[in-house]
Amino acid sequence: MDWFQEIDGYCERLTPAYWAEPINAVTNAAFLVAALIMWWRVRGQGMPLAMMLVVILAAIGVGSFLFHTHAQVWSAMADVVPILLFILVYIFAINRDVWHMNLLPAALLAVLFIPYAVATVPLFQFVPGLGGSAAYAPVPLLILTYAYLLRNRVPDTARGLAIGAVILIASITFRALDDPICAQVPLGTHFMWHILNAVMLGWMIEVYRRHMTRVPQP
Repeated sequence: MDWFQEIDGYCERLTPAYWAEPINAVTNAAFLVAALIMWWRVRGQGMPLAMMLVVILAAIGVGSFLFHTHAQVWSAMADVVPILLFILVYIFAINRDVWHMNLLPAALLAVLFIPYAVATVPLFQFVPGLGGSAAYAPVPLLILTYAYLLRNRVPDTARGLAIGAVILIASITFRALDDPICAQVPLGTHFMWHILNAVMLGWMIEVYRRHMTRVPQP
């Protein structure tokens, strides 16, 4: 693998230059703003997993900034690895603290996200216009599944999860539109993926925080 191979995958990028994607790069500040807000909201509440999610949220912003400036294979990894880590930690947190699973089942079920994604991404690739964004489509489906299953057990938390899924669907839509409407919108729409994702990830941490403060833990 050539870790320094150039990647040109977005409408805004026209050259390999560092600042070829200024809007896509700068809008990653939204992740840092969301992380700062959520750090303030969860600090001192005895929620180590929530604090871990806040740190990962900030890392997502840094990794995405690196990708939209350097645009090479290594920076692409810096972009996607924190996203995957956030998903796994969040699933574990919900399994442990909402479903009240023991540590091992909660962790094993979280890790099963990987084969679940591997199995479902090819199916989402058949959706017209979704393109490379099919890689993210299994996530809102999983969130909605959790929301449905939890609707009677913890309706407020389930509602919060469903709201997060809707925001993510909107975010994925903007990501998928970046290339098809590039001729009409030279700036592209990928920057909205950053902004909406920052809102969504911060909201998901807030949903977990509210659950932990609202529902007595065993």
